[in-house]
Amino acid sequence: MDVGKSPRLVLCFFLCFSLQTHVSFGGDTISGNESLSGSQTIVSAGGNFVLGFFKPGNSSNSYIGIWYGTLPKQAVVWVANRDIPIVDSSSAELKLLDGNLVLFNESGIRIWSTNLNSASSNSTIAVLNDSGNFVLRDASNESKILWQSFDHPTDTWLPGSKLGFNKRTKVTRLLTSWKNSDDPAEGLFSFELDPNGTSQFYIYWNKTNQYWTSGTWDGRIFSLVPQMGLGNINYSYISNAEESYIIYYLNDPTTLSRVIMDITGQLKVLLIFQLPTSQQWNLGLSLPSQCEVYAYCGPFGVCNENSMHFCSCVNGYEIKSPSDWNLGDYSSGCRRSSASANGAKDKFLPLSRMKLPDNSVSMAAETAAACKVACLNNFSCNAYAWSGGCLMWTGDLLDLQQYSGDDSEGSTVYIRLAPSSSIRKIVTYVLGSVGVILLFGLAFFLIWRKRRSVVTAIADKGSLMVFGYKDLQIVTKNFSEKLGSGGFGSVFKGTLSDSTVIAVKKLESISQGEKQFRAEVSTIGMIQHVNLVRLHGFCSEGTKKLLVYDYLPNGSLDTHLFHGKEDSKVLDWKTRFQIALGTARGLAYLHEKCRDCIIHCDIKPENILLDADFSPKVADFGLAKLVGRDFSRVLTTIRGTLGYLAPEWISGVAVTVKADVYSYGMMLFEIISGRRNFQTSEDSSIDFFPSWAASKLHAEDDILTILDLKLESSEEAEELRKVCKVACWCIQDAEIHRPTMGQVVQILEGLLDVNMPPIPRTFQLFDTSEDKIFFTELSSSQNSQVGSNVSVASSQAKRTTSNHI
Repeated sequence: MDVGKSPRLVLCFFLCFSLQTHVSFGGDTISGNESLSGSQTIVSAGGNFVLGFFKPGNSSNSYIGIWYGTLPKQAVVWVANRDIPIVDSSSAELKLLDGNLVLFNESGIRIWSTNLNSASSNSTIAVLNDSGNFVLRDASNESKILWQSFDHPTDTWLPGSKLGFNKRTKVTRLLTSWKNSDDPAEGLFSFELDPNGTSQFYIYWNKTNQYWTSGTWDGRIFSLVPQMGLGNINYSYISNAEESYIIYYLNDPTTLSRVIMDITGQLKVLLIFQLPTSQQWNLGLSLPSQCEVYAYCGPFGVCNENSMHFCSCVNGYEIKSPSDWNLGDYSSGCRRSSASANGAKDKFLPLSRMKLPDNSVSMAAETAAACKVACLNNFSCNAYAWSGGCLMWTGDLLDLQQYSGDDSEGSTVYIRLAPSSSIRKIVTYVLGSVGVILLFGLAFFLIWRKRRSVVTAIADKGSLMVFGYKDLQIVTKNFSEKLGSGGFGSVFKGTLSDSTVIAVKKLESISQGEKQFRAEVSTIGMIQHVNLVRLHGFCSEGTKKLLVYDYLPNGSLDTHLFHGKEDSKVLDWKTRFQIALGTARGLAYLHEKCRDCIIHCDIKPENILLDADFSPKVADFGLAKLVGRDFSRVLTTIRGTLGYLAPEWISGVAVTVKADVYSYGMMLFEIISGRRNFQTSEDSSIDFFPSWAASKLHAEDDILTILDLKLESSEEAEELRKVCKVACWCIQDAEIHRPTMGQVVQILEGLLDVNMPPIPRTFQLFDTSEDKIFFTELSSSQNSQVGSNVSVASSQAKRTTSNHI
């Protein structure tokens, strides 16, 4: 042997060995001393299925899932953490813990678990079966199944698994579509057994609108799905005292089959015949037809079976989210390509051969012309139709379907267009038929119309209202009763003629034009959540921009935490916890549930308002974009509040929703302690509470010493400890280590466990000595914000003799 080559061979041998052990366990089981991370997998005994971390489509996020092990193209059949993605799978871990399968993300936070209360930690193993079922069972008894993935399907139904519900445990097995091809999160479409107990299955949109039914079971097939009797698949419907479900098996062992609730809203049967020579999925059945899927094309999107891509936007509208449409998710629909509707100057686009959308409102009008006028006079009317009577639609227009037959089929729906959309059509016609001369006349008309003052118009009660400036002067008594002020402007109290109390915000530094301002306000007005302040209306006259909100009688959170009178009621711990949870829910909705993600940028107690029951409502959301804030770069003027600003505002990193998470964490400390995080003492030092609280949390000292002194010390210590952990995770220096607001909600609701967070690096810059905390290192940019060589003293720390971070 060549001596010079032998070290290389040895190195190659160990390298290959290490790669092999990293990629796969070489078995189908996870036992108590094993875990999965990175590219490690387990494979079912016959090689049919693989379980491990995967990245769907072009996504950079990772998930734990199961896919076919015999196919060259990955086809995922089950996902564990479908709604809670993992950023870095190499640092994530799936393992057995206390008899449960538990998934930890890159920050060590538990994001998914089998959640068994009576599992035996000493004898439990997890096994991936050749059926694609991932089971948690007793190691010594194969029949003792503690948990199985077949009981928790995602979008795929495999042979041998049941769909239906267990009458004893109340567990429902249903299919829910992915959001899109890059995101396995729960989509809009679901397939499940009729919850009222009949033998038929339904497909739902948004778990509310049922748009397809299988018909009842006749002993062999479902009555409205005669195709079930064809092919080599045997279906069975079982209903007894224990459960009701449908199950199917394949007659031919060389055939693969899976049934999916697709992102298209259709239930699809997919087959591969004659394995292994063929490895291409074939569509065996697809129900219902594409345009019968409710709201498939989203708001103001039209579905046409003869169109190449099925979905298109109404003329004068444009695709709202092209990236989602490219992924097959059309739910965001379309939006007006110019200004929002504005009274009698608007035009209507007739769409013939249309299925009339749901949720119409009948109006008293005797003719089609009167119906049109009624819609024009209603600010919230987006469409009307004359079909033996006057029908009107407000809000988003969903489920627009155009029939492909002759003109006698369907009805004509008139869609409201913004003025500029109508004029563009006129301009095109004029240029083609009349010539350049009329174009100049049209341009003159546009300039004249643009300079006209905004006409005051008030819509029907319950819709967004448009106020005149003089009207708001009257209802606020010339803005005489000031409720407060902030980074976006001052707020005044007012009373409408119907005795409705309102809060009027006079916006400052608004440089947007009329069309853009109205478009942004319209977007804010459509956002409604129990923990968000509702926008009542707006005013836009020249430079005067005002927003009108519902008035909340208990004011802002800061007045109760920091400025309460001696005889006022102190917020108890239960109320504070509910305020923290409600605020998190509101922010999670803005970040994750809105069609366009909204970053608040100024979360602090002053922007959390309380209703009569002390339920929290987040205020001022959407205003950061309204004043033109650019999140892609550092701002020369930071409009947030010092003490709540995430490090990336100063460091030059693009700002994301995690900046709100940081601010929320800082506010949590104030909710806990009832005091400001930053306070200046008589000796010019700065009290900094979060660093002291983090040190107490890590030292496992009496956690109740962190609590507001005005509260009784008999509060639930474990709940307080959990909230402190959440606060510390939220204020981590690197945004990747902070949880999402959705995860914060799940932790506070008790659905996720949370590990002990590390002390943020910036806190480790502090040194404690004789009850004084000193900044030992500050970047120059931070110095410009808070000054150099600032001493920080914690009044809470003065309770103890020595506290070291």
